[in-house]
Amino acid sequence: MIDRRSTLKLFAAASALSLVPGVARAEDTAKEFRIGWQKGGVFALAKSSGALDKRLEARGVKITWSEFTSGPPLLEALGANAIDFGSTGDIPPLFAQAAGGDLVYVAASKSSVAGSAILVKKDSPIQSIADLKDKKVAFKRGSSAHNFAVKALRTVGLTPADVEALDLGPPDAAPAFASNQIDAWIIWDPYYAIAEQAPDTRVLVTTEGIVDSWGYYLANGGYAKENPTILAEVIDELARVGKAAQANIEATVGEISAVTGVPEPIQKIALTRKGADLGAIQPLDDSILTYQQALADEFFGLGILPRKLSIAEVFWHAPEL
Repeated sequence: MIDRRSTLKLFAAASALSLVPGVARAEDTAKEFRIGWQKGGVFALAKSSGALDKRLEARGVKITWSEFTSGPPLLEALGANAIDFGSTGDIPPLFAQAAGGDLVYVAASKSSVAGSAILVKKDSPIQSIADLKDKKVAFKRGSSAHNFAVKALRTVGLTPADVEALDLGPPDAAPAFASNQIDAWIIWDPYYAIAEQAPDTRVLVTTEGIVDSWGYYLANGGYAKENPTILAEVIDELARVGKAAQANIEATVGEISAVTGVPEPIQKIALTRKGADLGAIQPLDDSILTYQQALADEFFGLGILPRKLSIAEVFWHAPEL
């Protein structure tokens, strides 16, 4: 079992470098911790159980929650200091950094290898990725689905410029897909799990074998600098909650369903996808930095990002406690 101190040391040992030299001796002063979350996952469990509230109670820190439908608006709020902490897929942090948002990467997690998909209608003439050429394809710009779109189209020699790309988040894309206003929808769980239950929906392809599904925990840069111990405590508690949940997945399905409103059978599909692991929260390391920097360079090279980024500049490392 990984206890509090060993987990915190694990994060501290991820690198000898720190964005805030000498921060281990800092005295955290915040009395609030504002979390941005998307439906499901370890955040739903931490919220329902009050685990973070209990963990930070002795510090007098109050937890507040704000729900978002996707990563881009969540990180816009984070970078603008409207929230202090949240998690997204791999692409939203790039757009947020390029826009000048004040944010830092705090930890990473490996997502299900098949947790996103390209959906089409059952009777659609689209039978392969190549058939998407010139079709209306919806995905949220700046989300992990954007990366999936780029990578999937590349497998057949296409780019997003070869399709009619529509920037739609889940609340708008779902009805557009249901009413046949778009030809394909690139989406992640639990929205993917919900949509695939419709009898007229067909999965064209999933992320498996196409995209390395990394997700990240991120914090507002100013908050991380001033309150490193609080941040490290939160990461440690989320890892503890996630590991416990993964060890009893049947109970976890019901708990997350109660928080999100996603029916248990659908929630179970999302939680048991290949490679899914609620406890897979890990410290940042050189391999993660290399992956994310390559992604940033790729999107800049494609003209999607407006400027070249240095990911190392926004990597944060937990203090030794």
